[in-house]
Amino acid sequence: MDHSGHGMDGMNMDLPPFTLGRGLEFGGDPVFLVGCLLGLGLYGWAVIRLRRRGDAWPVGRTVAWALGVVSVALVMCTGLNDYGMAMFSVHMVQHMVISMLSPILLLLGAPVTLALRALPTAGRGRKGPRELLVALLHSRYMRIITHPAFTIPLFIASLYALYFSPLFDFLMESRAGHIGMMVHFLAVGLVFFWPIMGVDPGPHRPGYVMRMLELFAGMPFHAFFGIALMMASEPMVATFLNPPASLGIDALSDQSAAGGIAWAFSEIPSVVVLIALVFQWYKSEERQSQRADRAADRNGDKDLADYNAYLASLNARGQ
Repeated sequence: MDHSGHGMDGMNMDLPPFTLGRGLEFGGDPVFLVGCLLGLGLYGWAVIRLRRRGDAWPVGRTVAWALGVVSVALVMCTGLNDYGMAMFSVHMVQHMVISMLSPILLLLGAPVTLALRALPTAGRGRKGPRELLVALLHSRYMRIITHPAFTIPLFIASLYALYFSPLFDFLMESRAGHIGMMVHFLAVGLVFFWPIMGVDPGPHRPGYVMRMLELFAGMPFHAFFGIALMMASEPMVATFLNPPASLGIDALSDQSAAGGIAWAFSEIPSVVVLIALVFQWYKSEERQSQRADRAADRNGDKDLADYNAYLASLNARGQ
């Protein structure tokens, strides 16, 4: 059997057996490292800009954004990125974190809302970054890519069409292909969860029950995908067919572990998103009742008085 390393021009020929310590050593990809640093820097700049202006920004959102960026860095800017080129199980951890955990945390950070509040308004008749962002949010393109009829099939196809076709092996042959695939996973996760989380403004803002249905429409397919990998009697992805001998792993048991990771991970986002949705629902109900109370205070329960007068008029008419 040929035990040559796949991808990255044979760089994983001599990877030592995987341990968590080796997996979390700093290293990995400069593209994602620059992206993560930029993400933290720009967000921090925007928050400071708001604070200087005397505007508040919830600490929870800043923490969520920072955790989201750190979760991307953990799987892409560490040794996990090298092991992920040779081990299906490690690759699956990268895929699941970057497509299902990182997007949720990043979206809870409300980056679009922050950008809209922090970016300066251009002069009359001119278009600056803020105006372009508003135009993009209201564009037909955005309406299409955030519609459930687009996001749910895309979310599912990212698993089945990619892994069970030659495209995956082609992308894994080069570092650029691997990075492109990971960027795609992150983008798909963001597009799928954006309408569901509903923190930032966007074209589609369904009610809470519809959001939960959208969430659960995609998740079973992740579980089925994981089970398919676990039940397979032979390796299904050529890239991971002959792992480097130095890793001391068996391709089929590694694939089974990858399936288990995909299956288990399908539950985690469901729980996180459900907690976030129930909390948002509760807060919105609370805001509505406060608004109703304030309105009643302002007009001295005028609505109730009007309603009583209406009932009295019906009563008089029935006399």
